[in-house]
Amino acid sequence: MNKHINTLIIEDEPLVIDSLKRILEQISDSGDTPDFKIRSAMNCDDADKAIEKAITKESLDLVLLDINIPASKDRSLVSGEDLGAKIRELFPLAKIIVFTSHNNNYRLNNIFMTVNPDAFLIKNEICLSDLTKAVKMVLSENIYYSNSILHLARLHIFSDFTLDRVNRQILHLLSKGIKTKDLTDYINLSKGGIERRKRALKEIFSVEHKDDGALLMEASKKGFI
Repeated sequence: MNKHINTLIIEDEPLVIDSLKRILEQISDSGDTPDFKIRSAMNCDDADKAIEKAITKESLDLVLLDINIPASKDRSLVSGEDLGAKIRELFPLAKIIVFTSHNNNYRLNNIFMTVNPDAFLIKNEICLSDLTKAVKMVLSENIYYSNSILHLARLHIFSDFTLDRVNRQILHLLSKGIKTKDLTDYINLSKGGIERRKRALKEIFSVEHKDDGALLMEASKKGFI
């Protein structure tokens, strides 16, 4: 086993970061694992820099990922979900523990499908023992899902209803007041390509003949905004 576990905490609340660090230190002190070499990031920009650095420096072994963090300045990364998908692609062996305050079935499904986390927890269900157990289990090549996630899985609610990064980016930008004609400044698509994406989104959310406001309202109901 490695001399230490390269760990990245992606979370925008300093107090939560401190709590997560203490949990990891307690696990290490118990003798169950090597020491954790911990880095942290509080927004998409800083997290992306840490991920890029890990490509050429030390790899990532463990990621504790909050979904609700500030978007990147260029709006190319709009949440922790985009970061999780990138980490999964670049570091397929990394263990990703996702925690989120989202409780909408569609949003949870999307996170599940795009990130494929090794542990998936709902924030209002998290306690010290749960996080400790989640870390130990994923490092032992097991998975850990909170009660809500297990309940959804048992009900077979997880489905093929997923939005890719570009679709999530379009919804995010529209929700921030960016006009459709200006989306090409943020997204590497033609105006026609963006219009096709918007039409597809309206079909997905069953608002085909309605305006962007209706699209954003439905996307918000399903937890994507």
